[in-house]
Formats: sequence, structure tokens, C-alpha cells
Amino acid sequence: MIGVIANAADNEVVQEFFELFKTPWEYCRRSRNYDVVLDCGGSDSGIATCAKLCISYANPKGNSKVRQSVGRMLLYHGRQLPIYRDCDLFPASTDPFVVDQVTQQSAGYIERKGESTKAHIGFNLFHEIRYLLTIGQPAANAAIPALELHIALLRNLIVANGILLTEIPPVPEGYKFIACLTHDVDHPSIRQHKFDHTVLGFLLRATIGTLAGFLSGRTSLRKLLKNWVAAIKLPLVSLGLAKDFWRDFDRQYLAIEGGLPSTFFVIPFKNRPGQMANGSAPEFRSAGYGAREIADSIKNVHKSGCEVGLHGIDAWCDSSAGLREMSEIRKVTGDQLIGIRMHWLYFDEASPQHLEDAGAAYDSTVGYNETVGYRAGTTQVYKLLGTHHLLELPLHVMDTAMFYPTHMGLSLPEAKKALEGILDNAAEFGGCITVNWHDRSLAPERLWDDTYRVLLNELKARGAWCVTASQAVSWFQHRRSIAFPSDNAGSAITDLSNSPQLSSTVA
Repeated sequence: MIGVIANAADNEVVQEFFELFKTPWEYCRRSRNYDVVLDCGGSDSGIATCAKLCISYANPKGNSKVRQSVGRMLLYHGRQLPIYRDCDLFPASTDPFVVDQVTQQSAGYIERKGESTKAHIGFNLFHEIRYLLTIGQPAANAAIPALELHIALLRNLIVANGILLTEIPPVPEGYKFIACLTHDVDHPSIRQHKFDHTVLGFLLRATIGTLAGFLSGRTSLRKLLKNWVAAIKLPLVSLGLAKDFWRDFDRQYLAIEGGLPSTFFVIPFKNRPGQMANGSAPEFRSAGYGAREIADSIKNVHKSGCEVGLHGIDAWCDSSAGLREMSEIRKVTGDQLIGIRMHWLYFDEASPQHLEDAGAAYDSTVGYNETVGYRAGTTQVYKLLGTHHLLELPLHVMDTAMFYPTHMGLSLPEAKKALEGILDNAAEFGGCITVNWHDRSLAPERLWDDTYRVLLNELKARGAWCVTASQAVSWFQHRRSIAFPSDNAGSAITDLSNSPQLSSTVA
């Protein structure tokens, strides 16, 4: 059992942290002895002196040589760990286990006295967790699973001191990690667009863009020919005399995924650009379709075991608009529980409450438009702070982020390398990788099917549990519902029988 000392203002963050690091804990009681005390409250209550291990975060009493700075890059076991709030250094300390990347000075060290051990750490753990789960990491640090590293640091300190630790890991029994394949449905028909900016962009990328890619060695001859043929056929497609090569997105994904369930986020209403924080969104944000116009595709994926969610327009800033958008998806699918991902990933600090008030079953918006990685620093589903129950399934990989020249602009080998890093972290830390491959990304002019096939094969080879977004969220909901006994650390945890894929580990 871990005893926690923290400021009352951090209670929500403390509770959420221990849903992610699922191990027995409680707020410190003077009447009880603990093997581990985690002190994040700047308190010198005396409770910690009875513990075998006291971990003191941001509580450097009596050290006159501490240097404080907001934001540092630390090194822990050779890995970068960004710190976004205040961080102290301990220049005179010995036995450091975490250091500043630039100065190599200690940001965490061990002090041993008799049978007790004290670990001094220069930042406040719960302030860092709050930052990650609300503001999130800048794109420059996207590749670092910072929250998972905070958990690993704490876990390793406990286990290294020979203390028994019971934990429910964030991974189903028998699998390495969870994977959610999702698809934002933005342009299910090129015929609908007539000759607007979408069609113009298609023509430029299919002809000049593909040729430039071929000449630079980044695009294959096969893609060049397919795109040029599609561009030549476009007038016939517009007249209804040739097949609309964007229209079969449902059958294409069902075929390439080979029975793996996936989630399709669908826009409710056509020709609605929606709102930005400072006024109307640009007109080209609007979609040329509404959910009812692709009801046949929705029913096709639905009957194949896939999920349909809401690709929201204004739900992020207006709960009443969110209710209307949810209702439109319910009318087409017949499902009552609808998850959401905002179009263009619109989101701000008030969005969690708007989405909860709109009745979202979960959200999957927190990610990057411009890169891949961990905005919230984690692969785990977490509760959005400030809400009662709304869970976030964070987004980690998006095709447009990887391949658009204005974003990462990766070649196929470069994309494989970026995906390998994400997969390696998932194998190490567990959790869920959430992937977004757009509806038109298998068709001309994108033709990003090669990379998607590589990803699917890697997920299978690495033992991922591939599920819909709602299934992944449900697994984490069940994990979160598990309660530990309060008086006998290390004893059996309650009720794992309802989920054969949930297990505990003891270290």
C-alpha cells in the first residue's frame, strides 16, 4: 500500500494517476505504517519517517544549492523525460537516478539512512500529470510517452527497494497491447464536390504532386500511373459515367482489415463548417455529405462488426449542438451509445464538459494534426479532468500527419520507422494505440494502403488485441472499476471474474 501526501487541490489528479498506475494506495493516515509514502504536498508531517521508502517530490528542504526552472528535459535510464512545470536540481547530491539533460546535474537522488530510504525528486508529480492531461505536450516532444515514464520511474523505485507491489497492468492478459483502427469519414464521394477546392487539390496532388514524388524517388511508378488514370477519369466520374473511386471506402477497409473491427467517425450534417473559438470556421471545413447520405455504407460496416461514431462539428464548444449531432448518428445507426472525435480535432479546456453534457460515450480527439505521438503522454484511456465520467481514448497515429508535406512529409520507410517507435512503446508500456486512417486514404490520390498494410501486419505479429474504440474504452472502464482492499496490501484484488482478459501482476 502506498500512502500519499498531497495538496487538496490535486485530489482529482491524484485519483486519476492511480487509475493509470493501478496499484493499492490511500491518503496517509497517522494511525498506519506504510512501506511507501509518496509526498507531493510539501509537508513534513512525520508520517514519512515510519516508511521503508519515502519518495519526496518537489520538497527539497534544507538544500540551499537547489536551482529552480520552469521546464526541463531530464534523462531517466537513458530516456528523455520532459518536465513542464517547476523543476529543482540538486548539484551537490550523490547517487542520482534522474539528471538534467543539459547540465547533467541531479534532478533526483537517493538518501539512505539505516533501514529507511528517501528519494528526493525535483518536480511535483501531480502538477506534471495535470499538465499532461489538460494542456498536453508540444509537438516537439510528441514521441515521448511522458506519463508512462512517470509511472515507470515510481514503479522502479518501489521495486528496486524490495517492496511488494500489486498492480493491474494496462494490457489485457494474453496480449502485448490494444490497438484501435479508426477512420474519419470526411470525403466519401468525389462526385459530390463538383469542382471545389477539394477537387482542385486532388488534381494538383494526383498529377504534379505525384510526378514530383516519382522523380524524387518517394513515389512508385504504380502510384503515379493510378493517380494519373484517376485524374483523367475525373470528368467521367463527375458525370456519373465512371465509378466514384472514393465511394467504396467501407468495402475497401473491410477487405484490407480482413475481419479486424474498426471504428468509423461520421459527420452528421453537410455544408456546415461550424465554429472556431473566435468565430465561424473556414467554409472549406464543411463536408459535402451528411450521415444519412451514406446510410448504406454505415449499415455495411455496422453489420460487419464495426462501430460508427460521431465526427463532431460544434459539439466541442456547444453541448446543445452536440446533442443534435449525436441524435443524427443515432437515427442512422440505431445505437444509443455514441463516441466522438471532433472534425479537425477541435478541442479546448471547456470541451470535456460540453462533450459530457452532450452525452458522448467517450471522446477520441486528443492528438496531433501535425505529427504522431502522445499529446497526453500516455497510451491509456483516462478520465478527462473536470468531468464526472467522460473517458478519453487518445489518438496517436494519423495518416495525414505522417504524409502531408506541410506536416511530417514522410516517405514509406520513414513512416515505418515512426510507427516502429509507437509499437515498441506499446509493447513496453501496454495501453492502446489509436490509429486514424481517413476514408479516402486507400484511394487515389493518396494511395496510402502500403503503409496501412504494413501497420496491420505489425499489429498482428506483435500480438495486439484489435478492437473498436468502444470496446477498448469498455476494457479500461472495467479495469478502473476494480477496487483494492484497504487494509491488507498485497492481498487478492476484487472481482476479476467478469473479464478473463484482466489480470494482476505482483513485483
